[in-house]
Amino acid sequence: MTDINAALDAHIRTLDLASLRRRFLEQDEALVIENFLPQTVADALLAALPRVHPSVNRNYLPGHKKGGSVSRFDLDRLAPEFPELYRSAALTDFLRVLTGVELLPCPASDPHTYALYYYTQPGDHISWHYDTSYYRGARYTALFGLVDRSSCRLEFELYRGRKDRPGEQHSIELTPGTFVIFNGDRLWHRVTPAGENEERIVLTLEYLTSARMSSFGRFVSNMKDAVAYFGFRQVFGRAAGKS
Repeated sequence: MTDINAALDAHIRTLDLASLRRRFLEQDEALVIENFLPQTVADALLAALPRVHPSVNRNYLPGHKKGGSVSRFDLDRLAPEFPELYRSAALTDFLRVLTGVELLPCPASDPHTYALYYYTQPGDHISWHYDTSYYRGARYTALFGLVDRSSCRLEFELYRGRKDRPGEQHSIELTPGTFVIFNGDRLWHRVTPAGENEERIVLTLEYLTSARMSSFGRFVSNMKDAVAYFGFRQVFGRAAGKS
């Protein structure tokens, strides 16, 4: 069985953290690192995918997004490799060095804490957006490419809305093992549509600077997750069961 934290720790020790942090700050709190996941970790995550496939929730919002999602609740139940990665001290410490802030895990009630996104049908995509945080602090998004047999591209614009420099467009393949970290309130981004017989699976992790959220913010966040990602049973059914 793969020791995910040990494998990440060994790999991270080979990186130039000071240089990566400079790039992250220079790029308005966004960074792409190819081949970040050690092969043993990638293999462990890929081996877990068949267990979660029956739990994929398909969603469609005309004009905004189409695809499939698996919430942290199903990953907790079916694939402990994903929460193990999320809670890895080596990874969390690395992200704290990059961002320069004390990152916190999302509350146990947040279905978006770690989740899988599936682009497996023609037209699966998500339109331009920010990862708007309803928490009182900042929310940082980490993406890991797991499967990419597609023409999809992660497109993003650095420095959007800045008056001191022009926006800078980028388009990348989120190839297996590629890692992306960004401040969700700053990076304007989208995923272009999948074609016929294509498959793209991405893992997302969310970290916070404050776990506080207003009651109204929680309602809005839950509605977004229920409609656009995981379904009402996953989001509100669990809450009702705990009340």
